[in-house]
Amino acid sequence: MAKSSMGETPFSLVYVAEALIPVEVGEPTLRYLQLSKEANNEAMLFNLELLDDPMDLAHIRMAAHTQRMERYYNRRANLCYFKVGDLVLRKVTQNTQELSAGKLGPTWEGLYRVLAVTGKSSYELENQSGEKLLRNWDVAHLKRYYC
Repeated sequence: MAKSSMGETPFSLVYVAEALIPVEVGEPTLRYLQLSKEANNEAMLFNLELLDDPMDLAHIRMAAHTQRMERYYNRRANLCYFKVGDLVLRKVTQNTQELSAGKLGPTWEGLYRVLAVTGKSSYELENQSGEKLLRNWDVAHLKRYYC
């Protein structure tokens, strides 16, 4: 099956030939009967000379497909970066939720202040009483608090 990103089948990229299914080998078809060993060797030598061409084209198509996916994602993504001193809410996960909260419990908790930016999208937080949280939090688990 041809991959949409490459436009070629993985078999054809590796062997630069079509795959024959076992039925065609067991019951010869016209395509299979008309081949001779010399014609096959000549065709394989010709395909070896053009080996890089389909691979290069598939690589270009894959890169274009990746760029289209990246543009599609970035168009819809709401990237949010916080500065030191910003107030944020933290997403409630199974580890952080109260046992008695149940299914209808809150999805965001607390009011935390960003102490430091520890990575590209990782932050060190402290709660309102000034206690630092034990681990760093990433952007996916934080939301800006607007007063």
